[in-house]
Amino acid sequence: MRLNYSDPGKLAFGNALILMAISLLLNILVVVIFYTQLLLWPVIGVNILIALLVFFLFRYTIEKFIYEKIKIIYKTIRNLKLPKEGDRPSIKGAALDKVNQEVIEWSETKKQEIEELKKMARYRREFLGNVSHELKTPIFNIQGYVLTLLDGGLDDPSINKEYLLRTEKSINRMIAIVEDLETISQLEASELKLNTTKFDIVALTREVIEFLEIKSKKRDKVIGFDRNYDKPILVLADKERIRQVLINLIDNSIKYGNPEHGKTKISFFDMDENTLIEITDNGNGIDAADLPRVFERFFRTDKGRSREQGGTGLGLAIVKHIIEAHDQTINVRSTVGVGTTFAFTLKKV
Repeated sequence: MRLNYSDPGKLAFGNALILMAISLLLNILVVVIFYTQLLLWPVIGVNILIALLVFFLFRYTIEKFIYEKIKIIYKTIRNLKLPKEGDRPSIKGAALDKVNQEVIEWSETKKQEIEELKKMARYRREFLGNVSHELKTPIFNIQGYVLTLLDGGLDDPSINKEYLLRTEKSINRMIAIVEDLETISQLEASELKLNTTKFDIVALTREVIEFLEIKSKKRDKVIGFDRNYDKPILVLADKERIRQVLINLIDNSIKYGNPEHGKTKISFFDMDENTLIEITDNGNGIDAADLPRVFERFFRTDKGRSREQGGTGLGLAIVKHIIEAHDQTINVRSTVGVGTTFAFTLKKV
């Protein structure tokens, strides 16, 4: 009789029938052989033999049952090629505990994956909504200016040039958004190859400060180092990409620093294998709830005021991608009413 190892009820019933048959045969044998002699030891021996048979039979069938169930569990959670029947492992006492632990770990892993997928889906929805919103504003502006010019404004010297300049400004904004999106896509796809060279990060920072000097003076902002750096600090990185990082971060400090007498301080620290660069402003700061999202595309802590300041809303996302492309890290810390510090590392020469 073939036992069904997938159903414990049928398994128990099959074992009972087998034991009944064995017991019946052995008792008949005892009666036939030893009935006339009335000896006690053969009966004891037969019962011991039955006990041993019961033990091994139940052990085999229970192991077989448990293994069949464990095989299904492993096939489900691991999707692995199972061993052949002859290679079936023995079911020990700790086996079920191990399987239970693996099921728990598998469950936690899947739960984390689901949460990550939900997070990514939410992020994609927000991203598409933000792209649509950011592009919609300049498109509607262009449409309004063009329609005004077509309705007769083109012949009015008091508005035609002004509206054309506004149209150009909106077009440039759209171009900047598209270029920044393209840069992020290239960075994420690792299509943008870094031109790694040795250069002085202090000298490069001075160049960026000079480049932004006119803008900082217009906004009554002061940019400088925390101390005098007489000696060069050499780093190994893509110089033009790091220039882009510095421009973005220092420009941010100009835009969102203290409206009156804003100050931006730039510091360099030796971190054994790396150099740490910090850019600190004395602005209004960023709320703690917003800090984890400052590097997201189009994320703005103050949407209305941020758009007034200009920019695509992609600068910090690009900065993060560039630093991570160098296998380095960037972080931000901020205190509301005190200021914000962006800090990133570069490989030291």
